[in-house]
Amino acid sequence: MNLDISDLSQTFPDFRVAALVVTGASIGPRSPALSQEIAAREAAFRDRWGGVALADIPGIAVWRAAYRAFGIKKTSYRCSVERLAKNAQAERPLPQINSFVDGYNAVSLTHVMPLGADDLDHVVGDIAFRFSRPDDDFRDMGVLDAAGAPAFDPPKAGEVVYADSEKVLCRRWNWRQDARSLVTPDTSRAVITVQYNGAGDLDAAVEDLAGLIETHCRAQCAVTIADAQSPVMALVGL
Repeated sequence: MNLDISDLSQTFPDFRVAALVVTGASIGPRSPALSQEIAAREAAFRDRWGGVALADIPGIAVWRAAYRAFGIKKTSYRCSVERLAKNAQAERPLPQINSFVDGYNAVSLTHVMPLGADDLDHVVGDIAFRFSRPDDDFRDMGVLDAAGAPAFDPPKAGEVVYADSEKVLCRRWNWRQDARSLVTPDTSRAVITVQYNGAGDLDAAVEDLAGLIETHCRAQCAVTIADAQSPVMALVGL
């Protein structure tokens, strides 16, 4: 399985992605120890960024600029870490989903970088950050159709997406995930992407993430990084 960002490398030369392949994961509810860790990170975020406008936080500013560059101007469409930051500033706690998702959300908030994860047993072929295609298939995890199934909502022309060989895994780069590859307590193998676009320390975020997942999900982690100089990389750890 390859990680491919070649479609974006010329337009977004600062874009780098670390793909963390996680195996042997044991995923359950958030433990008291993880809850304590997350609360400390939320408090640390407020201490550093609590009085700063979201647009002035470097890790958010670079993504707002990237969204504008592919035509996203509505304020309702923001990168995933901006939503976490906004809630943290308002002292709304991170949602409790499971130990895996809660852990990577905490790392996203700490390093102000978008992170996302997919169950590898529901990922087909290679994974790529690329521009949308006319036949792209996306099922919105946050919206149901009339039959109660995740709504079909394909990306717009020119939109940046994260996709495997059969479907879009995430629309608008890192805005909303497809419902079919969510990480659940049944997941044992997953891939987490840590996404850098010119602000922050990608290596520090990856190290932090691996430590948290290994500790709280008893998993093994292997890291692959793609950038403009090496835009197609074989994932290690599979």
